[in-house]
Amino acid sequence: MSRTFAEMQQMYREVVERFSTIELKPWEAQGAMIELSKQVGELAKQVMIKEKYYALTDEVPDVDEKMGNEMADVIAQVMRLADHYGIDLEQAFVDARMDEKRYLVSRGV
Repeated sequence: MSRTFAEMQQMYREVVERFSTIELKPWEAQGAMIELSKQVGELAKQVMIKEKYYALTDEVPDVDEKMGNEMADVIAQVMRLADHYGIDLEQAFVDARMDEKRYLVSRGV
């Protein structure tokens, strides 16, 4: 099941629209940043479990699935911030990769 980036953004915008009916107040940049920080923390926890930094006696089931879900949640909050500020995230990603490529070429890499 392959989707374009624009399709993923639209899917998330629809989720945000539905959630906006139950949230106590509209999320602005501050709310998205707090949620992004929370999601990064949850992703870090899954990475720590996966890499066995915690003294757990048993394997943790579904750690890969949980990591994937947390990664998706991080991306979703970045999308929310981009929408809030009117940033075309897909174009920003392309532009950043081009800047990296120009930097590497200028360094002979």
